[in-house]
This record gives sequence, structure tokens and C-alpha cells, in this order.
Amino acid sequence: MKKLILVALVLLFNLSFSQDYKFGKVSKEELAEKSYNNDSTVHAAVLYKECKIHYDYVQDEGFKKFVEVFERIKIYKKEGFNWGTKIENLYDENATREEKLLNLKAYTYNLESGKIKESKLKKNGIFKEETNKYWNQYKFTMPNLKEGSIIEYRYVIESPLIELDDDIFQYTIPIKKLSYQLKVPEYFRINKVLNTRASYVPEITERNKSRKFLVSYHSAFANGTANASTKFSKENLVERTYDIIETIYEADLQNIPALKTEAYVDNIGNYRAVAKWEITSIKGFDGSVTEYSTDWDQVTRSIYNRDDFGRELSKTNYYEEDIKSKLKGVNAPEEKVAIIYNYVKSKVKWNGLRGYTSELGVKKAYKEGAGNVADINLMLTSMLRYAGLDANPVLVSTRNNGIPIFPNTSGFNYVITGVSLESGFILLDATNKYASANILQENTINWKGRVIKGNGTSAWIPLTPQTKSKEIALMSVEINDDLSISGKIRKQFTEYKALGYRDAYYNVKNETIVKHFEEGKGEIEITNFTVNNKESLNKPISYTYDYTLNNEVEEIGDKLYISPLLFLAPDDNPFKQDSRTYPIDFIYPTYSKYSVTVKIPEGYAVESLPENAKIQLNGSDGEFSYIIKSSGNTLQVMVTKDLNKTLILPNEYSEFKQFFQLSFEKQLDKIVLKKA
Repeated sequence: MKKLILVALVLLFNLSFSQDYKFGKVSKEELAEKSYNNDSTVHAAVLYKECKIHYDYVQDEGFKKFVEVFERIKIYKKEGFNWGTKIENLYDENATREEKLLNLKAYTYNLESGKIKESKLKKNGIFKEETNKYWNQYKFTMPNLKEGSIIEYRYVIESPLIELDDDIFQYTIPIKKLSYQLKVPEYFRINKVLNTRASYVPEITERNKSRKFLVSYHSAFANGTANASTKFSKENLVERTYDIIETIYEADLQNIPALKTEAYVDNIGNYRAVAKWEITSIKGFDGSVTEYSTDWDQVTRSIYNRDDFGRELSKTNYYEEDIKSKLKGVNAPEEKVAIIYNYVKSKVKWNGLRGYTSELGVKKAYKEGAGNVADINLMLTSMLRYAGLDANPVLVSTRNNGIPIFPNTSGFNYVITGVSLESGFILLDATNKYASANILQENTINWKGRVIKGNGTSAWIPLTPQTKSKEIALMSVEINDDLSISGKIRKQFTEYKALGYRDAYYNVKNETIVKHFEEGKGEIEITNFTVNNKESLNKPISYTYDYTLNNEVEEIGDKLYISPLLFLAPDDNPFKQDSRTYPIDFIYPTYSKYSVTVKIPEGYAVESLPENAKIQLNGSDGEFSYIIKSSGNTLQVMVTKDLNKTLILPNEYSEFKQFFQLSFEKQLDKIVLKKA
């Protein structure tokens, strides 16, 4: 009997302790929690997330979408404070095509002296920023954040856009409970796709339910007498109630695991649990049908026909005289491309805004010397066409925008330029003044782009680079009497390796670069640093410097131990885990070659050298080579690494891990010198 009473009390306690997920009902027990499910590695967790989406019919506006959001998040550590900031991007084309953030309420809760103290988000903590002419960013940061705080907020988004955003069911922190509901009227034709690349797949159920819709319209439309002079008033409105069937998609999920990133993942968001929705058509109450998507050709054709896209391409009068002057006496197509490309890069600076539609207009951007991605690259395309070249815009989805699945205009968020020459197809992006032909921003190297030709046709083209980016290093190593090391190094970079250097150091003083190079290399001093071809973008960039290094030679008895690659060897192996969940993406193929000459100090001879080695990855996918030779009082070490395959799938990881591990360890091998 006592056991039964005890069990009943335990059940009663568990029920009373179970979280109340009503807004404002935060418990002391939740605030007192020190870790999430006894996992000390979790910095924050979503205790409850609720998302409800439905459509209402609004007079004179048609169907409107309403998204209700409620989240409660627990902050366990300072590293989780970033979850105290919420960002919503809302569409804003004009007064009638504007998404609105309504009824925002937000609080931070802390446990102080055994009592719950709440801090309300005030208006001065809410910020609105125009990211481009179609989008506003709403951002709020919760007040009084501390370790142990709980934040919660709720709001409604009212939207004239019937399209559905991706519904996210997984964060980079765990979610304890998630409630989701989407109501779709029977007039909508809709497709649903769950992310098959996700390791966690949510279960979404479907059911149908009848609902009444109240629709108002002008009486003149009912009897067919409406015309341009018809006046609207409350007195001549007719109301009608429709009984319709809604399809309700629901999910009630618990203990959703965190989306944990791995080294060299292209975009971790591509692997989260997501539901993607495609509305293909809507049938009106009058029986009319509006098609929203068919195929990619129609999507790209609709983009091309926009005033802020295709019309901008047709404008030429603002630059004609300048381009004529620049191309005077120039006939070679490749030379024309280079001149116009470099001219646009120097003439118009990127303002940091993305998008495939023109922000300011190409003429204004040209005059003011700044513009968004589309302003710059549509201008570039137009100039190349004016010069008689076969140039066309290429629509791109950046890595953080994901890979487009359904044919829709939001699948793209960037535009570059493609030029067809006899020598091949060239991709250009004039937003980065340090880039060269076929060298794009890494974020835009994402699967394929959609090239749109002037006749309205379009086609997919690959964006993955085919040319290898190289890193070549020559280094001399001399062991001094005090066992310090001195020498000289020369490094050369091509393609994306060169762009990476220029992006990082183009406008940085040499003294600052030297300090950065000295970091993580032990007790080193770098002198006589010089850079070559920094401004010659079509040439490899290179630098040289002298160095002295201490504590890299280990003396044991009458023997010296030294790793000949010194700081050229990798610091860490990022591929230690036994298995891989997501593909490894190196973005572009690479080749590295390190040539090191070691001078044997007087009075010493070689006792042992590392063995030569050649390691291959799946035949031609990659190769690592380590060769060391002794000649007189010098040692010559040659290390090459050739990686042709840029995408390693999880089922290929085991072989790749072994390849990388062996090559990593080999570069740390030491030579042994013994007193003669």
C-alpha cells in the first residue's frame, strides 16, 4: 500500500513539474535547471516552440497568410547568449504587398533570491533595417540576459504572400517540445517535401476539417453591373459564407536532437530537418485558377521580364561613350572581357546587398559608384553585350540560401555574369575587386546556376571550379650552434588560394601581416617580408620572408630530432571522428607542393630518415607523396598533396579519413641526426 502511495505521489509530482507552455507561465524549476538533460555541452535549448500557420480571406485583398510564433528558450551558458537575439526578414514591396510583424510580446525571466523576476522587451530593443528595396529585417535582443535565464516571445506575421517558407524543425541546439500546425484551404494545390538529407525526419500528419469562410464583395459584381466608376461602400457590400475543407498538417514532436556541425560542411542548414512546401495553384471563389509555378524556364522568364532585371540589361546610354573609349582599337574578345570586367570593378563598389534584382538601377549605381549585386553584374552583362560579346546573366542560390528544389523565384538570391567565348565559358562576378575570371565568391559556388539568354531560354550550368588552386612553398632550414633554426621561405598562391590571400591582406600593412604569420608558429621572428603581384590579379601572388625559430630542435644525448616541415606541417587533424554524418565539401580542387632544404649542422650526420611514401585516395581522387633525399650535408624533402575530388560523401569517409590521417602523420615525421 505504501509503495502504491509513493508511486502516486511521484506521478503527481511529475505532473505538477511538467512544463506549462502557456505564454508567461515559466516555472522556478525551469529557471533552476543547470543543464539540459544532464548534458553539460549544451549552451542553450528550446524548451518549447509553437508555430501555427493559416489563411484568411480579406476583403479586396484575397487570401492572406498568418504565421503565429511562440518560443521559450533556456540559456545555460554565456555561449548561448546569441539565442537571445531573434531576426525576422519580412517582405516589403509596397503598401499592399507588405509583411507585418504584429502583437510582439517578449520577456526575459531570471530566478533571483528564490523569486521569478521578469524583464520586458521594450520598443527601444526592437530594430528595423531595410536590407534591400524588397526586404526589411526586424531584430530584437532580449534584455537582462544571464546564465540560467529563460526567454520567451510571441508574435504574428501577417503576409500577403501566399507562398510558404521552409518550416524548420531542427536547430543547432536541442528542442524539447515542438508543436506545429499548417491549415491549407481546399482551393490550394500544394506539394510537401521533407529534407531527405537530414538525419532527423519529423513525422507530420494530415487530416481534413470543415471551416466557414466569410467573403465580402460589391453587389455590382454579383449582378454584372460593375464598371470603372463603381463606388464602394459598406452599404453595397454583399457577404457570403463558404463552407470549405481545410487540410491540416500537424506535428507534435519531443526531444529533437541538435543539428551538430562537422568540419568542411558546405551549409549545415542543408541537412537540418525541414519541410518544404510548394503551392502550385490557387482556385478563387469565382472558379478562376492562378498558377504559381510550373517549371524553371517559366520562373527564369518571369525574372527576366521584370523591370528591375531585364529592363536594366537593355539600358546602355549611360556608359556608351566610356566603353567606346575603353575599347578603342581592341578587337580580341578575351581582351574586351578583361577591360570591361576590370572597369566595372573599379567604377562601382559593392554595397554589401545581395539579390538578383536591381536596387538603385544600373544608371544610378554607375553614377554614384555603388550598388547591390544585381546593379553591378547586370551592368557588367549589358556592357559585354554592347561590346558584341555573348554575355548573359546567371542566377545563383548562395550556400546559405540552400539548393533550390521547387521551381520558384525565391530559389535564387544572387546573379553573376556568364560569357561564351571560343576558348570556353567564363563566369564573372564584379562585386569582389580582388577576383578574376572564373573566380567567384565561395558562397556562390553552390551546385548549379541558371543562365538566362536574351531570347528567354535558360539552362543549368555547373559552378564548381575545374582548375586547381595551388600553394607552392620553398623553404630553407639551417640549424645553428645554439640549436635555433634560421632560414628563408617563399610561398606562391594561385586561383582561390590567391583570392583568399588578397581578401585577407590586400589593404593590411606588412607589419600586421607579419604579426599574424607569427601566431601559432612557436618562438618565431619574421623579417624582410615582401609581397609580389598583389595588384596583378591574373598572376599568382607570392611572398618571401626570413625567419628565426627557437625550441623546434629536440636534443637527447648526442642526437638531434627535428621535423623538417616545421610550421608548414598541419596543426591539427579535423577528421578524427569515426563516422561522418554529412558530406565533406572542399569547394574547389587543390594542389600543394612543399620543397624543404635542410642543412645538416657541422659535426652531425644522418642517423635515420622518414621513409618515402605515396598514399592514394580511391585511385585518382587524391594523392599524397613524401620524398626525402640525402646529398652531402643537405637533405631535400618534397611533399605534395593533390586533391581532385571536392565532395566526399559519408559512405566514402572511412577511406578518406585513413588517407588524411596517414598524410597528416607523415608530415610530422622527424629526422634524427647524430654527432659524428
